[in-house]
Amino acid sequence: MDKFKAYASFVSIATRGSLTAAARAEGVAPAIMGRRLDALEEHLGVKLLVRTTRRITLTHEGSAFLEDCQRLLADAAHAEASVSAGGVKATGHLRITAPAGFGRRHVAPLVPLFRQQHPEVTISLNLSDRVIDLPGEGYDCAVRVGDLPDSSLVSVRLADNRRLCVATPGYLARRGTPRHPGELAQHDCLTLSSDASQTRGWAFCVPRESGGSEVVHVKPGGPLDCSDGQVLHDWCLAGFGIAWRSTWEVEAEIAAGRLVAVLDDYAAPPNGIYLLLPQRKHLPLRVRLWLDFLRHHYAQGAFWSREAGAAPDAAALSVIRKDSPP
Repeated sequence: MDKFKAYASFVSIATRGSLTAAARAEGVAPAIMGRRLDALEEHLGVKLLVRTTRRITLTHEGSAFLEDCQRLLADAAHAEASVSAGGVKATGHLRITAPAGFGRRHVAPLVPLFRQQHPEVTISLNLSDRVIDLPGEGYDCAVRVGDLPDSSLVSVRLADNRRLCVATPGYLARRGTPRHPGELAQHDCLTLSSDASQTRGWAFCVPRESGGSEVVHVKPGGPLDCSDGQVLHDWCLAGFGIAWRSTWEVEAEIAAGRLVAVLDDYAAPPNGIYLLLPQRKHLPLRVRLWLDFLRHHYAQGAFWSREAGAAPDAAALSVIRKDSPP
């Protein structure tokens, strides 16, 4: 018995609901499909399908075996595609979610480029700061920034994310440049309001008197606060004070000279930018390729320093054509 062919025939019969339909799809006689199914059931020693003149019904064992066979056949198809002359070929619908601010800047511009490389993939991008239940709501993956809570999801680190204190050159010329986190009390600090998620304050790495260093959290005050990080970013660019922002938000402005980083000597260790997956094994090819695509672009320094919302230069960045599981 050709096991692989028998598995494929069983999946075809079970999903199409009849020997005749499965035989027609494969271009063979229904009797041949019946013999393959009989041989498979005899080999396994269990009944997979209950056949009547009207319909075919999966047994309990058949339902469990069907899921395993479908996964096995999908993995085999992915393996063959990865070494075929035409390279990998992803298909199906990819559902992605990402935080609103980060997603607008650093996920949305990549989605059309990914689809140019894989035109048979359709994509839905959800931008929301709500914590989404990936398997429960049918998402393939989620981009997340910052420390992750313990969960059953698989996380793949894509890049580092540092937090910086920044201000405009004009503000620093008027008010001076702080040299120590303790000096922030004399400055206008643009902070997230108390109902936002940044409850512990701004993190700094400061030396201990006994040697070494430790991360401390400072809650600076100021005349302006807001629950929306983009508003704080805009206020900072307008010269209204010092803000504590992620590198993904301010690298372009720092490179252009519109913002200046201060207190760099006290910057806390970076957290991460991650792709969350419901599971590590048996990922659809489109998800694995999307993971590689993000890894590739996020590793490029030019990607982070481009203007917000601008698409990466597709010609300058090499094209991902390999299938690398996480």
